[in-house]
Amino acid sequence: MFRTALRNVLAHKARLLMTAFAVMLGVTFVAGSLVYGDSQNQAATARATDGYQRIAVNVAADTAPGGRPATLEARTVATLAGIDGVAAATGRVEGFAAVAGRDGTLLGQETHLGANFVPASDGTDPAYRFTEGSGPTGEGTIALDETTAALGGYHVGDTVRVGSDRGASSYTLSGVFRTDGTKLPAGGSLTLFNDATAQRLLLTPGHYHSIEITARPGADATALLEAVKSALPPGTSAVTGARLAQIKANVATSGSSTMSQILLGFAAVALFVATFLISNTFTMLIARRTRELALLRAVGATRKQVRRILLTESLLVGLASSVVGLAVGTGVAALLRKLSAPAAPLVLTPTTVIVSILVGTLLPALSAWLPIRRAMAIAPVAALGAAEPVPPARTGSLRTGLSAALVLTGVSTTVYGALSEGEDARTVIGLGALLALTGTIGLIPLLSRPYVASLRPLLTRLAPVHGHLAAGNTVRDPRRTGATAAALAIALTLASGLSVLGASAAQYLDRATTHDFVADYQIKPAGGGSLRLTPATATPLEKLPGAVVSPLDQSTEYRLAGRESVLTGVDPATIGRLLRYDVVAGSLDRLTAGQIAVADYKADAAGWRVGQTLPLERGGKNGSVTIGAIYHADPQSNLLPSITAPHSLVARYDATPYTAALLVSTDGGPTPAARARIVQALGDNPALAVHDQADIRSQDSRGIGDQLNVFYALLSMALVIAALGIANTLAMSVLERRKEIGTLRALGLDRAGVARMIRLEALLVGALGALLGTTMGVFLGWALGHTLQESVVGYELVVPWGRLALGVLIAMTGALLASVWPARNAARVDIPTATTSP
Repeated sequence: MFRTALRNVLAHKARLLMTAFAVMLGVTFVAGSLVYGDSQNQAATARATDGYQRIAVNVAADTAPGGRPATLEARTVATLAGIDGVAAATGRVEGFAAVAGRDGTLLGQETHLGANFVPASDGTDPAYRFTEGSGPTGEGTIALDETTAALGGYHVGDTVRVGSDRGASSYTLSGVFRTDGTKLPAGGSLTLFNDATAQRLLLTPGHYHSIEITARPGADATALLEAVKSALPPGTSAVTGARLAQIKANVATSGSSTMSQILLGFAAVALFVATFLISNTFTMLIARRTRELALLRAVGATRKQVRRILLTESLLVGLASSVVGLAVGTGVAALLRKLSAPAAPLVLTPTTVIVSILVGTLLPALSAWLPIRRAMAIAPVAALGAAEPVPPARTGSLRTGLSAALVLTGVSTTVYGALSEGEDARTVIGLGALLALTGTIGLIPLLSRPYVASLRPLLTRLAPVHGHLAAGNTVRDPRRTGATAAALAIALTLASGLSVLGASAAQYLDRATTHDFVADYQIKPAGGGSLRLTPATATPLEKLPGAVVSPLDQSTEYRLAGRESVLTGVDPATIGRLLRYDVVAGSLDRLTAGQIAVADYKADAAGWRVGQTLPLERGGKNGSVTIGAIYHADPQSNLLPSITAPHSLVARYDATPYTAALLVSTDGGPTPAARARIVQALGDNPALAVHDQADIRSQDSRGIGDQLNVFYALLSMALVIAALGIANTLAMSVLERRKEIGTLRALGLDRAGVARMIRLEALLVGALGALLGTTMGVFLGWALGHTLQESVVGYELVVPWGRLALGVLIAMTGALLASVWPARNAARVDIPTATTSP
C-alpha cells in the first residue's frame, strides 16, 4: 500500500504541487512564528540580564510617598563599601537626557537616558567598554554609546548638545562606548556624565538612585546580601544580581511573547484557509481517479486498504511540505532577526520542529478525510463504466438548513454582543462572527447559482460566448466553487474588518485632536521621555510677544466627595483659548473665582451638579471646592482632563504637581518662525518637543497605521493561499474538461477565447469570495466598533470605501493571476487527442 501511495503521489505530483505549496506556506508561518518568538525571547533575556553577572547585590531606595522615586545618600555608598566581602560599592544615577544631532533633531528612539561614569582606581568603569576615547572626567565632557554616536556622526572632540529637565548645554565628546542591556535598551540613546554633573542634572548632588555591589573572589552572594541588608537605612531594599536578572528577564520576554501569539493567530488563519484548498484538491483528484480506485476494489482491495492508500498519499504530501516549510520558516525568522537584531542567535527548539511537522502532516490528512470517505462509496462495478468523473453530489437540504441556522444564530449573537455592555461583549461578538462565517461558508454553494445568474446578462453582453460558458462552468460544481471562494472570503473578512476599525479609530482621533486642541503648539518631553516639566518651564514662553500660555499640571491622590480624583491645574485666564471646552452647564469663567470644572462623564457617575460644594482632601489637607462648570468630554481623550482647576487651587494642596504639557498660542498662528522662537525660548533643548496640530494628529494615528500594515502583511499569506486555491481548482477543472475544451476548439473557439473563458471563471469565483468577505468584514467591524461607543465618546462607524475597493481589486487581481497557468494549459489542449479520448 505504501508503494502504491508513493507511486500515486509521484504520478500526480503536478496536481498536488499547489496543495503542497499551501501546506508549506502554513507551516512556514507556524515555524517562522515559533522560531522568531523563541529567538526574540532568548535575545531579550540575554540583553536584559547582560551585566548582572558582575553585580553581587543591588541596592535601591523604596518608592517615596506620591509615587516619586526615593534616593540614596552618598554616605550609604561609603558604609556598604566597608562591609567584609565587598570589593566595590558604586552609586548609580539615571535620568532623562536627549542628544541632538548636528541639525538639532533628536537622536535615538523611545528611550533617552543619562547616567554617571564612576571610574575605579584604574580609571575604568566596569559597566562601560570604550571603543574610542575615554570616560568623561570634566564637567563639560560627555561620552555617547556607539550607536548614537554613529547616528549623529560624532567623534571624540566634537561638540554635542544634550538636553535634560535642567535645560540644555553643549559638551565635548570624550569617548564612545559599548555597554550591556541593563544600561541601554535597544534603540535608545545613553549619555554619560561625570559623577558630579550627573547628580546635578539627573538627581540632586550627593544622592544616587541605586548602588551596585561587587563581591570579592570567594564571597557568597547570599551571605553578602544579608550583611548588606543589616547595614541599610530604613526605606531601602537589596536583592542579589541573580534575582534581579530573573525579574528583568520576565519583564523583557512579555512583549515578545505577545508578538509570537499574534503571529500564531495569523498562522492559524492561514492554515484554516489552506484546509479548503487541500480538501478541494483531494476531492477533484479522487473524482478523476474513479476508475483507478474502482479497479483497485475490483482486483480485491478492501475499502480499508483504499482508505489507507489515500491517507498515506495525504500524509506523504504533508510530510514533504512540512520539512520544506520548516526550513523556509526558519529562514524567514533568521531574516527577521537579522533585520531587528543582527547579533542575536537563531533558536530552533525540538518543540518547534515537532509542532511544525505534526501540523503540516496532520492537516492534509484531516482535510482529505471527507473526500476519502466519499471515495469509499465507489462500487467496483464503476470500473466498467466511462472514465468521466461522477457527477458532483447535490447540495443537501440538511447541509443548507444547518448552514442557514448557523448564519442566523451567528448574526443574532454578533448583534447581541454589539448592543450589550460588559467585558464579555467582544468575546460574544467573536463567537457570533465565527458561527456566521462558518454558516456562510456552508451556504456559498447555494448562493453561487443566484450570484452567477445575476451576472450572466452582463457577462453575455461583454462576451456573448465566453461569458455564457464561464457562467455555466462556475456553477457546474457549486461545492467546488464554494470551497474555492470561501478561502478568499475568510481573508477578506479579516482584512475588511480591520480596515473598518482602523478607519473609524483614525477618524475619531483626528476629530478629537481637531476639536479639542485649539492652541498652536503643545510642548512635551521629546520621544516620550521621562523629563519632568515644571511651571517654570513656561516662564520664558510667557515673555514672547503675543503668546498665550498655560501648563497642564496634573495632581493626584485627591479625595473629592469621597471619590479618588485627579485635578489638572491650568491658567484660568488663558485655558479657554487653548483647549475647546463644550460647556453644558455653568461657565468656564468661574475658574478665576477658584471653582472647578468637571467632565460630564465624571459628574454623571458621581451625581454632581453645577453650584454644588464638595469636600476636598489630599495628604492630610482638607477643604472644599465648588463646581462652576460641567463640560462634555471623552473619557479616552488625552487632551481634556476629567477635572479642570485653577493653578492656585492645585498649589494649595500640591507644591510639586506633574506638568503633563505646555499649551502655547502665538500671534499669526503656527508658522516656522513662531516655532523657531519657541524653540529658542526653551533654550534650544532637544529634550523638549514642540508639536503643532498636524504633529499631534500624525502621532495619534501613526500607531494605528503601523499595526494595520503589519496585520495586512500577515493576511497576505492567507490571500496567497486563497489564490492558489483558485489556480488549483481551475487547473483540475481544465483536466476534467479536456474533451469539452477540445470540442469547443473544434467548433471554432480559438486559443485566446479558451483562455478568456478560464479567466472569466476565475474572476467570477474571486468576485464571489471578495463580495462575501467584504460584507462580513464590514459587519464585523461595525459590531466591534459599536462596543467602543459607550466608552469612547464620539466614535462613529466609518466605512473606508476606497480601502475596501482596493481590497476587492487586489483579490480580483490575485484571482486573475491565478488563472494564468490554467488558462495557458486550456489554450494548449490538443484538439484530436482531446476529442478522441474516452
